[in-house]
Amino acid sequence: MASSGEGPGSGSPDRAGTGTGPAAAAEAAQLDTAEDFEVLEEEEEEEEEEDDLSELPPLENVVRPPAPPREDPQPPEQGGGDAPGAPQEWLDVLGNGLLRKKTLVPGQGVDTRPQKGQDVTIRLKASLEDGTVVQEDPALTFTLGDCDVLQALDLCVQLLEMGETALIMSEAKYCYGAQGRSPDIPPNAPLTLEVELLAARDAPDLELLGGREKVQLANRKRERGNYFYQQADYVLAINSYDIALRIVGSNSKVDFSPEEEAELLDVKVKCLNNLAASQLKLDHYKAALKSCNLVLEHQPGNIKALFRKGKVLALQGEYREAIPILKAALKLEPSNKTIHAELSKLMKKHADQRNVETEMYRKMLGNPSAASTPRKCKDKLPWSIPWKWLFGATAIALGGVALSVVIAARN
Repeated sequence: MASSGEGPGSGSPDRAGTGTGPAAAAEAAQLDTAEDFEVLEEEEEEEEEEDDLSELPPLENVVRPPAPPREDPQPPEQGGGDAPGAPQEWLDVLGNGLLRKKTLVPGQGVDTRPQKGQDVTIRLKASLEDGTVVQEDPALTFTLGDCDVLQALDLCVQLLEMGETALIMSEAKYCYGAQGRSPDIPPNAPLTLEVELLAARDAPDLELLGGREKVQLANRKRERGNYFYQQADYVLAINSYDIALRIVGSNSKVDFSPEEEAELLDVKVKCLNNLAASQLKLDHYKAALKSCNLVLEHQPGNIKALFRKGKVLALQGEYREAIPILKAALKLEPSNKTIHAELSKLMKKHADQRNVETEMYRKMLGNPSAASTPRKCKDKLPWSIPWKWLFGATAIALGGVALSVVIAARN
């Protein structure tokens, strides 16, 4: 299990697809600066809700074939493909030609295939196209379907029968992608994976895990999320953070010590913060705002959550709400240049927005311009009286005199 103190740059322990080399470690050291709010927390940060806050499309899934006898249509006289050295047919796992599987040694039948959510153990040998072996692991254990390992493994191991040995040919998309893995796997490198399924068992019951075990398991998922974040694969990063939060937020039949409770809360807050960072990268503003608010419910003075909340509001054009939030963050850390820069930019945008609104209202009310208003006022003297009022007043006065004369004559 991974320790909770590793930083965002440290991927999971060097599992298939999770390890990071010296270059990644150097990158992590640069990312851990206090001023860079575009990076992850040093530890974990995600939500505990059972729904995926990301509201993203599901991860690419492999379509299980309807229990075929095996991928190898061998004639009966050759033993139906049961001979270890018999030639086999390649199975196009996803139908796009980028991920193929071929059985080398048959297993114990389709009923022995592992299910998603189980912990599986495999023997792994990974090689480059030129035959260079880049990884060997006699007993690699991971949770199937949780993206703990290379996507090529996650997709293909669920098609293996117990005891089966298979060859997997995968393009870089389902391995280490455009970034590769320094120093041994170059960018955009296809891999050949030789895999044997050794064991499959149900994952541990989260309700029965102790506090320390929950922290370790959640940290492992969080570290995998950090790896995906560094690879700029924010969809898979969100998936890993969400799994970590489900672990932290799951019910428990075991009592935790105050220290374990504090550690679990720390894991939750850090996963939520990293979740918000990933959602922000994908312009999922509503989800990112929700993640930030969940952090601030537990830690109202969390600077990264305040900064990201202010940034989300600003991106939504809510400058009036964003400015006081960034000011609150700056008050907590006055020397932070990132907050200073963001706040300065935001206040300028807010001023520009107010000027535009003022001009728009002026036009709506029919006022041509502010400059012409004083001139109109000067043209009118304070004692000037319209002629209609003078005419009316004169008529009333004459009428009153005439009425007085008539009354006097009658008397």
